[in-house]
Amino acid sequence: MKPFGGMKTWLILPIGMFVFGWASIRDGQALDRDIDKLHSELIALRKENKSLENKPYSELGTLRKENNSLDNEIYALSDENQKLKTELLFRLETLQSEIRILSTGFEEYKDYLKKSIDRLKEDVAVRTRILEERGRVFEEKNRILEEKARTLEHKNKALEDRARFLEERLKETGDRFKVLEEKMTNLVSKLREVEKPSPPKEAPVEIKGASAGTGVEDLYEDAYETFEKGNLEGARRKFEAFLKQYPNIEFSDNAQFWIGETYYLKKDFEKAILEYEKAIAKYPEGDKVSAALFKQALSFLELGDKTNARNLLKRVVERFPHSAQAEMAKKKLETIK
Repeated sequence: MKPFGGMKTWLILPIGMFVFGWASIRDGQALDRDIDKLHSELIALRKENKSLENKPYSELGTLRKENNSLDNEIYALSDENQKLKTELLFRLETLQSEIRILSTGFEEYKDYLKKSIDRLKEDVAVRTRILEERGRVFEEKNRILEEKARTLEHKNKALEDRARFLEERLKETGDRFKVLEEKMTNLVSKLREVEKPSPPKEAPVEIKGASAGTGVEDLYEDAYETFEKGNLEGARRKFEAFLKQYPNIEFSDNAQFWIGETYYLKKDFEKAILEYEKAIAKYPEGDKVSAALFKQALSFLELGDKTNARNLLKRVVERFPHSAQAEMAKKKLETIK
């Protein structure tokens, strides 16, 4: 009976190794069930053999044949189990080798992935810092641009307001210029009329006591003092009264010039030009001609007529080269573009 026990142990050991080493647990369990079944049958046969020891020899022989047949089946199963064990061990070694290879490759790949991930994280961190810095720079530039835009908007609005104001002023200036042109045309016409040859100058009327007396000088001095005090209207009236009474005496050209001055100082340049012209035309030999021409030129400049002003200044320089007005006329000509 012991050989069967040893055989069972020998069969169970490789089967156990098979179950331990092979992934398919179902096959190992099925083989265990077959071995257990055979073992149970052997036990039953032994019991039956004992009960049949007293039976006839023929039945014992039959049982022995059956026992031998069963032993043969067991040996066949054992051989098949050995082959299966060998195959399983080979597969297990192959599997372990593949696992080692895969494990080594996996560790290498895992290390490679870790390094790649670290590099990627570092690259992402660097790019993030760069993007954040660019974002701050962009925000700062955007803020500056917005401030500039607001400044430009304010400047643009101011320029638009200024442009509208200048357009209005230009329109007003254009209208005034048209009026001024009309006045200048009328003034030139009047000047031409004044410049027409005047009747022969009458000899100064000798007034009784004028040369020796002080009545004429007193009248002139009174008018001039009124002018110097700044009473332009009063001075003009007194000079006009003086000329009405004494149109052709020594102080007449002076009186006429000062009448022109009262208008000039009042900025009534058109009337000033006409009054200066009277001093030039009525008293061509008087000592106020150069001054009257020079003040006419200044009056035309004030009216914006540079052409007439330039011509009159040249006349002063040509006709009275040694006068104080000639020097002033030269300097004025240099300033006129």
